[in-house]
Amino acid sequence: MSNSELPESDSVAAGPDAGLDIVVLAGGISHERDVSLRSGRRVVDALVSAGHRVTLRDPDAGLLPYLAEHRPDVLFPALHGSSGEDGSLLDLLRALDVPTVGSPASAARRAWSKPVASSLVRDAGIAVPDSIVLSHESFRELGAASVLRVVRRSLEGDLVVKPASGGSAQGVTIVDDPDELPRAMVDAFTYAEVAVVERRVFGTEIAVTVIDLGEGPVALPPVEIVPIDGVYSFQARYNAGETTFYAPSRLSESVAAAVSEAAVLAHRTLGLEDLSRVDFIVDADDRPWFLEANVVPGLTETSLVPLAIEASGRTAAEVYDGLVRRAAARG
Repeated sequence: MSNSELPESDSVAAGPDAGLDIVVLAGGISHERDVSLRSGRRVVDALVSAGHRVTLRDPDAGLLPYLAEHRPDVLFPALHGSSGEDGSLLDLLRALDVPTVGSPASAARRAWSKPVASSLVRDAGIAVPDSIVLSHESFRELGAASVLRVVRRSLEGDLVVKPASGGSAQGVTIVDDPDELPRAMVDAFTYAEVAVVERRVFGTEIAVTVIDLGEGPVALPPVEIVPIDGVYSFQARYNAGETTFYAPSRLSESVAAAVSEAAVLAHRTLGLEDLSRVDFIVDADDRPWFLEANVVPGLTETSLVPLAIEASGRTAAEVYDGLVRRAAARG
């Protein structure tokens, strides 16, 4: 769906006073298009309530000419998947010299690649599950059966198979039966040319939102995720009622502080800016294990960032207003 096909009420919204002229980018052509549109509309609503003039745009063929001609004060990307998180669009936006909320392209590329992000975060001292990274090409050339035998010998117990890039748990499979591994690899390769086979860490799933409104990155209260069926799948993320969230989490004060510290360290290590969400599993020994960092986290009505914002005593309008004003001041 192009920008021209967006409902008129979602295309342009005007705040009650001058405010900033903001373009929110949402949609795109990734597997997460629908989620992105939901995020974008929520951001528009929040920024309008903060007094800004806001336009919602799809990143179609008309976007770059539009930005070059109209020159908004700030861009706010709400593009999930490769559309907004692999760094390519951010490079183009930087070339247009339009102030943009979020991380620079170089940081986005580091976070977009789960193997790269995990390596950097591990080097910074944060626990990361053992894993093997396999390209689709090597998987075919070396023979699937031989490759999987090596994987099973190297990584004992339950596994998690996931695309090396992407989000919203698409292409992710929990493998507790060795016979399920070949199918899990096929599912992961459907979404990316590289897959990660990772030792499963059991524990409490936690998401930590990190924001920087100008005084350095700060972790908001960790959010605890308890899917009804035990797996935080795509459906569990975006269908109301399929997951129970605790915001703030039920972690002890000391463990919550340790997870928050790890999230800020990961944010800094990857060079992220403004807003990120860092996901962990906290094991039975209260040790946080890094899973991934999200440069453009979901901002829908069932997403984790809005829950963390609310748990911090802020509103989405306050936080998003702070982010766009910081981006405008940064120039």
